[in-house]
Amino acid sequence: MDEDASRRHSLLFLSLLCFALADVRDGLGPFLGVYLQSQGWTPDEIGFVMTVGGLAELFCITPLGALADHTRHKRRMIASSVCLIVVGCGLIFLWNGALAAGFSRILQSVAAAAIAPSLTGITLGMVGQKGLAARLGVNEAWSHAGNASTAVMGGVVGYFFGIPGVFFVMTVMGVLAVFSLASINPSHIDYAVARGLEPAEEGGRERPVRNFRLLFYDRALLAVALTLFFFHLGNAALLPLLGQSAVARFSVNGAAYTAGTVVLAQATMIVVALWGAKVAQNKGYGRLFLLALLALPVRGCIAGLWESPWNIIPVQMLDGVGAGLLGVATPGLVARILKGSGHVNMGLGLVLTIQGVGASLSNTYGGLFAHHVSYSAAFLTLAAAPCLGLVIFIAATRFLPAFAGALKPTRGALEK
Repeated sequence: MDEDASRRHSLLFLSLLCFALADVRDGLGPFLGVYLQSQGWTPDEIGFVMTVGGLAELFCITPLGALADHTRHKRRMIASSVCLIVVGCGLIFLWNGALAAGFSRILQSVAAAAIAPSLTGITLGMVGQKGLAARLGVNEAWSHAGNASTAVMGGVVGYFFGIPGVFFVMTVMGVLAVFSLASINPSHIDYAVARGLEPAEEGGRERPVRNFRLLFYDRALLAVALTLFFFHLGNAALLPLLGQSAVARFSVNGAAYTAGTVVLAQATMIVVALWGAKVAQNKGYGRLFLLALLALPVRGCIAGLWESPWNIIPVQMLDGVGAGLLGVATPGLVARILKGSGHVNMGLGLVLTIQGVGASLSNTYGGLFAHHVSYSAAFLTLAAAPCLGLVIFIAATRFLPAFAGALKPTRGALEK
């Protein structure tokens, strides 16, 4: 096999890896909330367990991002994470008490924390800065296709065998992820480029790396993180609460309805991710962030004001717009801001940590309103959060030149 064919082979298995990880990375995802609800858990109790897992991830994702920068064993990091997530999910069905559920969520969350920075590093190392925007669109499209496909399989299996059947589907995807990792040729990953350095800095000399402490004072990076904090404060709890609301108010089948919400969003994200990659190449990342921040308030208002099981159609299509655009824009923008630093994956870990604070608080924030007021009030409250993110984003584009510069497009073909 010649070098070009071998590289295409590795990129194909990178796509399959994204397809498989989409299901494994989130564990049982929204199916977990529906399962715990069927075991007699209240919305606020479910929210507390989700928050515990999210907080555990926060403590790990930045140091794991630093490890992803330094190690040449990124594939092994992802493979180990996949195995731990599958084990953690299995514990839920053996012991579903509060202690066991909390431990399971912590195990899954810590393992999942290693996946995003490692996967971004592998991608950046394979295609370089110039090819990153286009490749992130491909990665996201495969990822969303994986989520949609496994949601359909999970919904069908869950309809006949209950939520435990979803665990079987996730295990199969875990096997596919490990096989895909083994099929990526490590020689196609430039480990200097994978951490944000330039190929020109090679030549047998030690490559210059910025002091990692400077990341915590990088205002452009922190602006990205705070914007995403408020986005995910409003976004993370919306889908789980939508499923719980439909089960409680409209007596729908929990597994089938949850699968339907996921499929709608993921199908939209496939198209949006590919379109977003083209926009990022030609216009930069700014428009992607702006559209994502505007979509979420509209989504929350529809969920809160239209009390019908059919509200999932516009709600989840808008979810596809927001999440699909940010999936392309977030790692790409972080890589642009930290180009040449040698800490791209750690920087992404820092951004995901702050983002994760918002996502973790979202489940408790929304769950408390759902339990003590109403589901409609919870959706409207969640819709307000991204408006603050929009204010931060606009202010950063105006007053932080480094942030505004990173939003501009980078043209170029894939680096071979």
